[in-house]
Amino acid sequence: MERTLLLEKNAVENLLPQKFPFVMVDKMYSFTETSLVSGLQIQSDNIFFDNNTFLEAGLIEHMAQSVALHTGYEFFLRKETAPTGYIGSIKEIEIKRLPEINDTIQSTVTILQEFAGITLVNIVTTLNNEEIATGQMKTVLAK
Repeated sequence: MERTLLLEKNAVENLLPQKFPFVMVDKMYSFTETSLVSGLQIQSDNIFFDNNTFLEAGLIEHMAQSVALHTGYEFFLRKETAPTGYIGSIKEIEIKRLPEINDTIQSTVTILQEFAGITLVNIVTTLNNEEIATGQMKTVLAK
């Protein structure tokens, strides 16, 4: 599905606590209070790129940073500084296929529950409209 680009690389990086070379999100396509669609074009200088493949760890980090982008953008809209967040747990991650150099992946984050700085999300990552990874994560905001 073709999506409209809302934020590009520089704006996205300003909303994430991670910095180069550890940034695994470079686009935001959509945002609502309960969802976000992010993207990443796989480059050869990515630290999770090896032997023409984006590694599992990079895919999981992309998913986690997509959640962080949702939080960062939410705080940006309120004109507040976003706190650092942490992965509390990862559940039921299924990786069906790994992307390659120059592929652009998209992740859809859907918030299932949010309470007291703890957020439970479902994440679906696609490549050319094909589902390549799914899972759930729980993130926790630092106090």
